Amino acid sequence: MRPYELADAWGAPRRSVLELCLYATRVGLLEFRWEVLCALCRGAQDAAASLSQIKTQVHCDSCNIDTTANFDQSVELTFRPNPAIRKTEVGEFCVGGPQLTPHIVAQQLMSGGETRSLTLPLESGRHRLRALNLSGGQYLVAADNGDLHPALRLTPHGWPTGETVVGLMPELTLRNDTDTQQLLILERTAWSDTAATAAEVTALQLFRDLFAHEALRPGEQISVGSITILFTDLRESTRLYRQVGDAVAFGRVMTHFDILREAIAAEQGALVKTIGDAVMAVFIHPINSIRAILRAQHELAHPPSGIIPLQLKAGIHYGPCIAVTLNDRLDYFGTTVNIAARLEGQSPIGGIVISSVVRRDPEVASHFDDMADRVRVEPFQGQLKGFDEETFDLWRVSLKS
Repeated sequence: MRPYELADAWGAPRRSVLELCLYATRVGLLEFRWEVLCALCRGAQDAAASLSQIKTQVHCDSCNIDTTANFDQSVELTFRPNPAIRKTEVGEFCVGGPQLTPHIVAQQLMSGGETRSLTLPLESGRHRLRALNLSGGQYLVAADNGDLHPALRLTPHGWPTGETVVGLMPELTLRNDTDTQQLLILERTAWSDTAATAAEVTALQLFRDLFAHEALRPGEQISVGSITILFTDLRESTRLYRQVGDAVAFGRVMTHFDILREAIAAEQGALVKTIGDAVMAVFIHPINSIRAILRAQHELAHPPSGIIPLQLKAGIHYGPCIAVTLNDRLDYFGTTVNIAARLEGQSPIGGIVISSVVRRDPEVASHFDDMADRVRVEPFQGQLKGFDEETFDLWRVSLKS
C-alpha cells in the first residue's frame, strides 16, 4: 500500500494517511518495508524491513542497469497488512506493463550521429531525457509558454546543464552526437508525487518518535538529495543560569525545547538532535523551516506573564546532504549542514540568517512578500568559518516589533 495513493483515493490529507499507517505499524496492524527502486522501470529491486538492511547498490535484471540507493529518488516506504492480521501474496505483473512504467513518456533507439524529430503531448511539470547506459540527463520543464521546437543533444561529454522550458505539445529534435547507438528515454520526474520517499518520511518527527531505532548500518552513507537544515541556539543562556538559578533556568530551557519541537513537528519537520542549548532540525521544504522558526521565536519572546522571555538565534540552508548513523540515530552530514551551522552564528538576537538558496525559493519569497508588514528581510554579504575563500550572499530575517 502506498499511503499517498490511498489518501488521494479517499480524498484525505496525505500527511494524515501517512501518519495513520505509521501508527498502525507501531501497534501491529501493518508492517512497512523500504523498497529500492530501479531508476528505469521503477520496480522494486530490493526490499528491507529496516533502514539498516538497505543495500546501497542493486541491480535490475530486466533493465540490466545498476541503481544506487538515494533517499529522495529511489527509496520508498510502503505498507502491507501484518501477517498476523491477514496474509498477503506479493508478485510482479507484466514487467513491461504501464502500471510499472507510468513515468516513461517515450523511448527512441538512435544510431550514432542520428537526428530525429518527435512530437509529444507532455504533462505540465518536470521531465528528464536520458540515455540508458550513460549517467546524467537533460532536464526539461513542460509549461504553456515553453519552446515548441527545442533541440536536445547527447554529446560524447554528456548532457548540458540547466533546465530547458518546453511547450506542452513540443516538436523535439533529438540528436545523438556520440559514436555509438543509444536508447534515449524521456520520462516524467514526478514519480515521487505519489511516493512516500525515505527523504520525506525520515524528516517527520512522528516517524522519529515511533521508530527511533530506524537507522542505517554503521559506516553506511546514503544521499538524501536536497533538504533544509535548521540550527538554533539560545542567546546568553549561561547568563540566564546565573541570574535565576539552575533549577528555574533548566526548566525554562527544557520548555524551550518543547516549544521548538512542537513548532518543527507542526511544519512537517523533525528534530534531529540537541547540542547543549542548540537544536538541529530538518525539513523537506525551506518554507516550512521559516514558518516553524518564526513561530517558535515569537512564542519564546512573548511568554505568559511571569515567565522569562527567551531570544533564539537561527540559521537555515538548503542543499544536498548524506544520511548516516551517529549514536544509534539517523543523522545528516555534508557541506549543507556545515553552512547552516555557521549561519546560526551570524544571526542577530532573536533573528534568522538564511542563505541565498533559501531566499530565492519561490514559496519563501512569496511568504516574505505576504508578511512584509511583520517581517524584516535585509541582505548582506559575509564569510563563514571554514569557507574563508568564499563570500556568501546572506539575508537577516527578523520579526518587526
